[in-house]
Amino acid sequence: MGENTTVNEALLKDDLYQAVNGEWLKTAVIPADKATTGGFADLADNIEETLMADFGKMLTKKDRPQTKEMAEFVKFYRLASDFEARNKAGATPAKKYLDKVLALKDLKAWQAALPDLILENYDAPFELYVSPDMKDTKHYALHADVPSLFLPDKTYYEPGNEQAKTLLQILEQMLTELFKLAGYDEAFSQKTIAQALAYDKKLAPFQKDSTERADYVKSYNKYTFQDFVSLSAHVDLAKVVTSLLGKAPEQVIVSEPKYYAALNELVNEQTFESMRSWLFVKTLLGLTGLLSDEIRVLGGTYNRALSGSKEAMNPQKAAFYLATNQYSQVVGLYYAHKYFGAQAKADVHHMVEKMIAVYKKRLEENEWLSDETRKKAIVKLDALGINVGYPDELDPLYSKFIVDDDLNLVDNVTKFTKLVTKRHFERIDEKVDRTRWEMPAHMVNAYYHPSFNIIVFPAAILQAPFYSLEQTSSANYGGIGAVIAHEISHAFDNNGAQFDEHGNLANWWTKEDLAHFQKLAEEMIAQFDGLELPAGKVNGKLVVSENIADAGGLSCALEAAKSEPDADLREFFINWARIWGMKSTPEREKLLLAIDVHAPHVLRANIQPRNLDDFYQVFDVKPGDGMYLAPDKRIAIW
Repeated sequence: MGENTTVNEALLKDDLYQAVNGEWLKTAVIPADKATTGGFADLADNIEETLMADFGKMLTKKDRPQTKEMAEFVKFYRLASDFEARNKAGATPAKKYLDKVLALKDLKAWQAALPDLILENYDAPFELYVSPDMKDTKHYALHADVPSLFLPDKTYYEPGNEQAKTLLQILEQMLTELFKLAGYDEAFSQKTIAQALAYDKKLAPFQKDSTERADYVKSYNKYTFQDFVSLSAHVDLAKVVTSLLGKAPEQVIVSEPKYYAALNELVNEQTFESMRSWLFVKTLLGLTGLLSDEIRVLGGTYNRALSGSKEAMNPQKAAFYLATNQYSQVVGLYYAHKYFGAQAKADVHHMVEKMIAVYKKRLEENEWLSDETRKKAIVKLDALGINVGYPDELDPLYSKFIVDDDLNLVDNVTKFTKLVTKRHFERIDEKVDRTRWEMPAHMVNAYYHPSFNIIVFPAAILQAPFYSLEQTSSANYGGIGAVIAHEISHAFDNNGAQFDEHGNLANWWTKEDLAHFQKLAEEMIAQFDGLELPAGKVNGKLVVSENIADAGGLSCALEAAKSEPDADLREFFINWARIWGMKSTPEREKLLLAIDVHAPHVLRANIQPRNLDDFYQVFDVKPGDGMYLAPDKRIAIW
């Protein structure tokens, strides 16, 4: 967005978002290989440009990598960039992986191969993974989840969904062409694709939709191991699990019991052939990005239709993302050490501490919490972990990502995948490592982890317009300050509020306080529900957690900004609107309305300021103005 400093004064009272971003929106162009521009996307694009330039010098040996992990990254990047070899090989490197699926003649054969298939990250009609036990976060537990569908959400399979019809046609056409490039005859292709799509549709009714999944506490359903393995009469789940873990766990946490109750219906001898076709298609789709450029571009057709991006990334950029995703934390530490200074890290850490202090004061002065609940909320806040910039150490697993020059790209990726998956399941017997970062430092994002009770701010987000040593303190609080307080607020949103200071799922509320909090959450749902945008209507229930966090974040950041000697609340609100200045394709906006837990950016910019009395004073907003909301309709939770 560049500086984006032009503000339309006449519009401030009616539409804060347009007043701040309108001029920019008129001329902003979405890159052809992306689905959005502005805000977070601009920062990501700048980092992409910077790192591609740096790593380009390493590829041509004008610069040298400083660590052995970076040296292996450069080797892998070179391998990924060798499109001459990739184009020459065509689909051949994928054949042995596809043949492995075709060799599964019946359910018994699949069952025997399943542990190895899971280690190589093949899809299955159920997903097993290791993660902290929500009620005992010092220890890992085995979890059972559901597979992803071809369509973005089960609701797309409901009758009358016109968008689904178009998407499935695009998917079917793309698959037909991919099968041809991979050397399969028409009869095999038609039959396999039809069976795969039919099987996917069969799975959909038993899954949760995005709104149900947004209530993630309901994904905690503990089964004894015996009860879990008895869910399937046709697959020996006990054998699969013990093979992966080296032992039988005492329990399994199931995310979607309805789906697992239907497992016998979904996975049996009668469904095996169509299930195998589904596995074959999933395997092919997973490999397209590692093959020839023609196959890579073709294999992205469906996702581009979903997002609305007009063209595929160029080969070098695709290789960059493939390599940086494989070595994400290695690249993150390189970026952080080179481009993120100690002064900025200390300054942001101070802002986080200040924001926590503001939050604490607000909890102490809160008028609707009882003393009992208030004390426990403060205990949780005091225990909140703070991670800024980058992790102190690199995960030792990256030292094992050694490129084998005798292997092609697909085989090297598979080798790395097995290392990652094997290490993943080994964690079952270990104490939970709360120091592990789930985002690399070069990613423009931030998060709160309810099971660890920590907030994490990677270095990449800590730049203008979110944060800069050049900006006023008020602008910084309207940007990164509000983001920091947003993540703190997740500890007290409708999901996070159900976890205690240790990150365990436990109720620490009095009955009356919880009822009042739930009433306020319902008001937040109602404030957004049904709001209409060109792409469609907002689902208030889907976006409630993020809206509670936005409301708490903006309100607390405002209080922090007001305490500074150079407070300028106009700057505060303008920068808040600026960070949400984004332009997206209509397809992406439509997709996000259906599946994203965040409200559309224009509403994030406009609605929360309307809940704050200071906004009315700063811009002299009166009844009749577009930004006006009657005092009794303004919602304050934290």
